[in-house]
Amino acid sequence: KSDGVRAYVKRFDDFIDTLKIYSDMVFDWQPDTPRFLVGHSLGGLIALAYLIDHPGGLSGAVVSGPSVKVPDNISQATIFSGNVLSFLMPKFRLIGLEVDGVSRDPGVVQAYVSDPLVYTGKITARLAAETLKTMGRVTAEAGRITLPIMILQGGADRLVDPAGARMLYEKVGASDKTIKIYDGLYHEVFNEPEHDQVLTDVGAWIEAHIKP
Repeated sequence: KSDGVRAYVKRFDDFIDTLKIYSDMVFDWQPDTPRFLVGHSLGGLIALAYLIDHPGGLSGAVVSGPSVKVPDNISQATIFSGNVLSFLMPKFRLIGLEVDGVSRDPGVVQAYVSDPLVYTGKITARLAAETLKTMGRVTAEAGRITLPIMILQGGADRLVDPAGARMLYEKVGASDKTIKIYDGLYHEVFNEPEHDQVLTDVGAWIEAHIKP
């Protein structure tokens, strides 16, 4: 959490560049091992942008509840205003996360709120603007993603519009692509009561894509 330190993301590439550094380290450690990238929510958006910029070296990718669709209630005027605010007041705090939408399991929600490593405050104007910009980029350039990909989505997700997962499935350029919409599940499908089935599905997909 950021308490006294008012840190903020200056550009979305801060995420991509850091992931590239870590990925290169993993590639050096395990040069002959199949490697898969898994990203959830904002991490899903980061993973997708990474795949567009750095398409090589991976056997496949799994994205869960990816933040790829601009919410319908955000107009172009609102986006423009957000960009101005991002420039003038980048650390200004905008909106927070609806924590009850994380999972239908109250224990998971409580653990989420209590975890000191989970940021539960409001996002900054700069992060919001950078995220929206990257959503547009991924939507426009998803056709460049050609490696095998699996898209997971909770059908009752209140934090990310499930339509985004369907849109992503249609736009990615991979010929080998799979989408799983889990009816009734909330945002964190790996932490829902049905997580065993979700993990089984992902495990089977990865096993099928591990080349000898």
